[in-house]
Amino acid sequence: MTRTTETVRLTQYAHGGGCACKIPPGELEAVVAELRAHGPGATGELIIGLDDGDDAAVVRIDGGRAIVATADFFTPVVDDPYDWGRIAAANALSDVYAVGGEPLVAVNLLGWPRDKLPMELAKEVLRGGLDVATAAACHVAGGHSVDDPEPKYGMAVTGLADPARLLRIDGGRPGLPISLTKPLGIGALNTRHKATGEVFPQAVAAMTALNRDASRTALAAGARCATDVTGFGLVGHLYKLARASGVTAVVDVAAVPYLEGAREAVRDGYVSGGTRRNLDWVRPWLDPGGYGEDDLLLLADAQTSGGLLVAGEIPGAPVIGELVPLAGPHLRLR
Repeated sequence: MTRTTETVRLTQYAHGGGCACKIPPGELEAVVAELRAHGPGATGELIIGLDDGDDAAVVRIDGGRAIVATADFFTPVVDDPYDWGRIAAANALSDVYAVGGEPLVAVNLLGWPRDKLPMELAKEVLRGGLDVATAAACHVAGGHSVDDPEPKYGMAVTGLADPARLLRIDGGRPGLPISLTKPLGIGALNTRHKATGEVFPQAVAAMTALNRDASRTALAAGARCATDVTGFGLVGHLYKLARASGVTAVVDVAAVPYLEGAREAVRDGYVSGGTRRNLDWVRPWLDPGGYGEDDLLLLADAQTSGGLLVAGEIPGAPVIGELVPLAGPHLRLR
């Protein structure tokens, strides 16, 4: 091993970064479309499964309790191993919060090119994940690791929820406002970071922030519909929500918040392949309202550990649009 931990740029060991590495949504939906459990033997009632692409699975175990289960992992999105661990853990925990649950226990998922990268870096990644899980009051109990040509890290998380108070992707109704709890632009800044080595603390701060308070606030406000904004971008995840709910989502483009430097990054060409695939996927169901390509790419920007998209108004989060009766495409910009 000739490289020291101080000189390693983790993002250079991955073909992509973060949730921009996701399989394109259209391809993924085609693969899982016919995957359903068959036959007897399953325990409990599956409340949320594969039907609409919710963020986590939910199984009722008795009248007032449900188990929430999810898994998420990805290649390095930043060069700092500790920050990458924190980001990946916050992102995995977000799936539990996105359905209105509370995380209980997580196990690590680690792929590591042990002949190329020092194990000291892997330790820092795991330390970052542990620190974020600890902040979320979530146990971390072991996990699984493999020798992998690309570094990958994430968590499988189990949580608890009240089956009568869930946030579902199909729960949107006409007349509800749309709230967004974190600014967009994470993907563009991460793409610039990978290409240039520039560090963007505002992006790291956004990605490591837990969606716990946003989820609790949404439930307290009576919300019943939400998803998180990750690899499919705002328009991708909002399209899935509108489609599942049978409504049209109208976005007030001027109201959408962005991280400092995000618009400049897109202007300068720092756009991931995942972002372009997101936009291509939703174009047939999108009325762009005359907005140009840069605005569309920002709205399709592949986020990593983004915020919650809530059908309802919640304190502290900007309202970026509304749900209206289905008329024409599922998405409309104004």
